[in-house]
Amino acid sequence: MKRGFARPAAGAAGYGAAAGAPGLSPYVAGLALAFALFWAALAVAPLNRRDWALENALVVAFVAALAAGRRHFALSPVSYTLIFVFLCLHTVGAHYTYAKVPYDDWWRALAGRTLNETMGWRRNHFDRLVHLSYGLLLAYPIREFFLRVVDARGFWSYFLPLDFALASSATYELIEWGAAYAVGGDLGMAYLGTQGDVWDAHKDMALAAAGALLAMIATAAINAWRRRDAAREWVDRQRRRGDGRGPASLGQSA
Repeated sequence: MKRGFARPAAGAAGYGAAAGAPGLSPYVAGLALAFALFWAALAVAPLNRRDWALENALVVAFVAALAAGRRHFALSPVSYTLIFVFLCLHTVGAHYTYAKVPYDDWWRALAGRTLNETMGWRRNHFDRLVHLSYGLLLAYPIREFFLRVVDARGFWSYFLPLDFALASSATYELIEWGAAYAVGGDLGMAYLGTQGDVWDAHKDMALAAAGALLAMIATAAINAWRRRDAAREWVDRQRRRGDGRGPASLGQSA
C-alpha cells in the first residue's frame, strides 16, 4: 500500500465525488423549491414594490452565498430548516412591509378578536417577531459555522453565535439606517418601520440577542442531556468526507 492523493474519476464530476463535495439532498432540494415557490408567490403585487426590492436585496445575496458555498460548506438539514423558516418570515414582512403585516386580521379570523387587543399592544409587532427569530433560528447555523471554521469548543462554541447575532444585528441596523437615509421620504420610513418608536433599533438588537441566547441555552441543555453534540458530529462527518481544503481530501491508493 502507498499513501498519496486519491485518484479522481475522469471528469469534473468524478473529482467532486473524490473530494467529497456534497450533493443536494432531496430534503434540502425540497426546502429550496418550497422557498422559491413561496417567494415567487409573494413577489406578485407586494404592498410597496420599492420597499419589497429593498427588503429582498440582502436576501438575494444571502441565498446566493448559501448556494455558492454549499459545495465546500454544507450545513446540516437542521440548519437549512431553520434558515428556511426565517426566510419565509422575512418574505411575508417584505410582501406587506413590516409595519402592515395583517396578523391581527388573521388572528381575528381564528379567535374572534385581534392579537393586539388580547395582548394590549398598540403597534404592529411582526418586525419584533422577525428580529427575535433572527437570533432564535439562525444561532444554530452560525454555531455550525464556528465549529467548522475556527473549531470553537466548550463555552466559546455557544458564546460566539450569540456574539455574532448581536454584532450582525447591529450592522443590519446601520445598513437599514443608511439605506433609509439614502432613499428618504415615505420609502425610507417604510423600510425603517420604526412606527414612531425612537428605541426601535435598540429593541430589535436586544430581541436578536435574546433569541440567540435562548437558542444557545436550549442547544447546550439538549447536548448535555443527550451527552452528544449533533452539530459537532455533523461537522466532523463533513471533515472526514473531505471538501478539497486540506488533509481530509487525501486518500490511499493501492
